[in-house]
Amino acid sequence: MSSSTELVIVPAPGMGHLVSTVQLAKVILKKYDFISISIFIINLPMHSDKISSYVDSQSRDNPYPTRLLFTTLPPVTITSDPTSLGFFTDFIKLHKPLVKRAVEERVELGSPKPAGFVLDMFCTTMVDVANELGIPSYLFLTCGVNFLNFVYYVESLADEHGLGAREVSAKLSDPEFESVVSGFRNPITSKIIPGIFKGEFGSGMILNLAKEFKKMKGILVNSYVELESFEIQALQNSDDKKIPPIYPVGPILDLNRESGSDKEENKSIIEWLNSQPDSSIVFLCFGSMGSFDAEQVKEIANGLEKSGVRFLWALRKPPSPDQRGPPSDNGTFLEALPEGFIDRTVNRGKIIGWAPQVDVLAHPAIGGFVSHCGWNSTLESLWFGVPIGAWPMYSEQNLNALVLVEQKLAVEIRMDYVMDWLSKKGNFIVSSMEIEEGLKKLMNMDENMRRNVKDMGEKGRKALEKGGSSCHWLDSFMKDVLTNVA
Repeated sequence: MSSSTELVIVPAPGMGHLVSTVQLAKVILKKYDFISISIFIINLPMHSDKISSYVDSQSRDNPYPTRLLFTTLPPVTITSDPTSLGFFTDFIKLHKPLVKRAVEERVELGSPKPAGFVLDMFCTTMVDVANELGIPSYLFLTCGVNFLNFVYYVESLADEHGLGAREVSAKLSDPEFESVVSGFRNPITSKIIPGIFKGEFGSGMILNLAKEFKKMKGILVNSYVELESFEIQALQNSDDKKIPPIYPVGPILDLNRESGSDKEENKSIIEWLNSQPDSSIVFLCFGSMGSFDAEQVKEIANGLEKSGVRFLWALRKPPSPDQRGPPSDNGTFLEALPEGFIDRTVNRGKIIGWAPQVDVLAHPAIGGFVSHCGWNSTLESLWFGVPIGAWPMYSEQNLNALVLVEQKLAVEIRMDYVMDWLSKKGNFIVSSMEIEEGLKKLMNMDENMRRNVKDMGEKGRKALEKGGSSCHWLDSFMKDVLTNVA
């Protein structure tokens, strides 16, 4: 069958979102040969080089050259302060006319009218463009269903008490706050609520997301029933009939991704792991945005040294206070380490900058992963059956950590840690003693818990296979898309 149905996908301009979205497109194209997909690329200035490099590599190695098209949108001029909280929202809105024109031009050149827009959670403003063109929109949520439950809880909290963003912020920030939240096994406390959602801007963002999500015809989620059955059932059984249908189609992962350009460094990392005993290494890595100041680095180093565990530590240097963006990939923060640390741990540890995370997690020497609990990292760790030491930092990661610990897929390093986006500082310093205890608990985990992690990874693999839960939900999504085709 020739390609006769087209989808337009608009990912957010961040690597964690972009990679998942491209992989979703490939999963759809592999399964349905009558679909073509156009991905519109937005280049965020502070991530521009990484995004461009990734898109170039995907275009060069495109397995569907006639059915998968990457269109990089023209640059926009924005006067907002890049360090302001509203910068990202303003930046995405400026691309609305560019997306509309790009779709119109493709149709003028003979492409079919798209059967649907698939929008990242941070690009839901594009629903206005889709509506103007008479095209239904779907959401692709690159995080877990737990976040979706929290979003709708905050909306119901505001509606029930007639609260605005400022009042919601005050309520969530109250140290005594505790509430039963649909989709969570235990009450949510103020300590677990991610810091960004406690401010007035963050609470306003949540309320806006809840409203925007309900404009969608359906919600694709990068999760699977076996991992978040409790969370998914809560949404499906909700009394709020405005919540769109949920399609858990994950785990969507890029397991063949080549990140970074220093292949010799990659080789040295794997060679070092090859020399280590199976399941003996704890891998410390905190995602594309993860880094710590010098004081916290010293505490981590002291905790590692006292624990006696073998380790591979991705120690990246944070950006300067006047910069907004990811930490450096090209160097390590060695100057922050305690004097003599490297010499004292040379026989059991290795410090690196950027980490080829998938290759590391897949290696049999890895026995634990101290992680920020970003959703991509969580899914990758489970895929390879590696238990997690939960140390959330940003966004919804505290909620992810809570779900993992409750299901005995992770142990706690510190659940209520919050990193401020602008200052690059945490809300407190996690002590070397806490880190030492957490590392020992992670690396001495009992076999039942380790088996639980491996079983969950296996369930994720089976979910994607023919007859699996995610395969079923992807079919359901596609049936809905086809109802949009004239």
